[in-house]
Amino acid sequence: MATPGSGTGGEAGIADVLQALKAIQESQSRLETEFESVSRRLDAIAPTVPGASSGLEKKTPPQLATRIPTTPTQISLGAGESDAGSTTPTSKEAVQAQTSGFTSRIILTTYPKQTGIDPLPLRWGAPDATGRGPVVVSRSSSTIRRRNAHGGSYSIYFALALASKQLNANHRPDFTNTEPAVNIGPFPQWGDKKKIVAMDPWGHLAPWLFSDVMEKENSKRRPAGCLPELEESVRSGRLVPDGKVCLNEMGELAVTKFAVEPVWYLPGVAERFGIDEGVLRRSLFEHTGGSYPELITRGDIKVFLPPIGGLTVYCFGDPAKMSDEKCRLALRVHDECNGSDVFGSDICTCRPYLIFGIEEAVKEAQNGGSGVVIYFRKEGRALGEVTKRGEDRASDYFKRTENIAGVKDMRFQALMPDILHWLGIKKIDRMLSMSNMKYDAIVGQGIPIHERVELPEDLIPADSRVEIDAKITAGYFTTGHRMTADELSAVQGRIWEDIDH
Repeated sequence: MATPGSGTGGEAGIADVLQALKAIQESQSRLETEFESVSRRLDAIAPTVPGASSGLEKKTPPQLATRIPTTPTQISLGAGESDAGSTTPTSKEAVQAQTSGFTSRIILTTYPKQTGIDPLPLRWGAPDATGRGPVVVSRSSSTIRRRNAHGGSYSIYFALALASKQLNANHRPDFTNTEPAVNIGPFPQWGDKKKIVAMDPWGHLAPWLFSDVMEKENSKRRPAGCLPELEESVRSGRLVPDGKVCLNEMGELAVTKFAVEPVWYLPGVAERFGIDEGVLRRSLFEHTGGSYPELITRGDIKVFLPPIGGLTVYCFGDPAKMSDEKCRLALRVHDECNGSDVFGSDICTCRPYLIFGIEEAVKEAQNGGSGVVIYFRKEGRALGEVTKRGEDRASDYFKRTENIAGVKDMRFQALMPDILHWLGIKKIDRMLSMSNMKYDAIVGQGIPIHERVELPEDLIPADSRVEIDAKITAGYFTTGHRMTADELSAVQGRIWEDIDH
């Protein structure tokens, strides 16, 4: 047998390799030509807005400005469209694309070694913002070459609005009045890639920290909040107005709000759940219908903006006290319930517990400590309102969720403590929650909880006994009685015939 580089066989092998390399070079040349053609066509049909720019475009360093096409590899989907360089789309879809400011070609994906693609460096877990770098997810033709993340609920809504002509494709974000109301951090936890994997610790400051790629804006702060029940809280004496936290007899409160959208650092998320990163990527790809192909095709993309709800933090009292271990902290981590929180349904304890959590947070702030309520978007045990409640007996409460998902609760709390790390919280004096999943997740991340506080009996609506008794029997924290199976089956909610119609 001939060895490589020796005799006829070796020469033939080298010739095959050279021929393959030549074919690759020719293919790359054709690809570059197509890039230029597509770019010219995009510029020809894209709407122009005087003075509009991307922000990223202006700040591109000179050494990166050469041979960078405006679009990545694209695939033609226009039926009847000629491949001979015609710039006039003929299909209905192509005409619609033209009038909407799109080309008739669809961006399929991008690849690590693709010509002109040079993602901005992103070093998750760096000790400062400059070392970490900005998260870039825009699909703008002028910024796609610098993108280093993928997905995002904002991107999805932006795409829908563009498609329905509600937005201008060349719109440039204006960050006036978006500056954080108070300073948070930085804390050492921000630079630990194991502590924060589900949000961007520098995201709230991105327009100002990364002014080399986005224009700097001057901003101002905003406050405030009130719920109808809080007026009753004042009347009953559970809350006492002090003019600082509880402002008046109407129960209006002074509150600092932080709104957070999720940003997943995939290696860290995989490690948090104890699974392989490849398994996580495949699962995300398959369960989003292939909507995020780059999760598979681009191993260098480590950051993913999932199209799921975010969270909101409401801080009562001085925000600086949240991270001060000498000050007491009361915390309510609340998962959304549209039926109860918004519309006041009494079939569950969600809104009563939310109100109780706010009351206790306010009291802690009035006593010189800090009160925090964190509101997560996890409707109906993360399955939506339809599956929130299965049967009207406590013994069958979880049946609907189990029928659909195979488990009693589809929520996972493993990523929830990230927001606590971001806020600099190192201990919790009073945890206003009965959920063992939340407790275990927080303690598992090294944050001790000194006291667990359950919802008082007098705040539990009669019809919500079905929910609360089922949860307590399933393992929720309580200092009271846990029902037997027979007792649980006797807990029945209202039925249609119980109400005058």
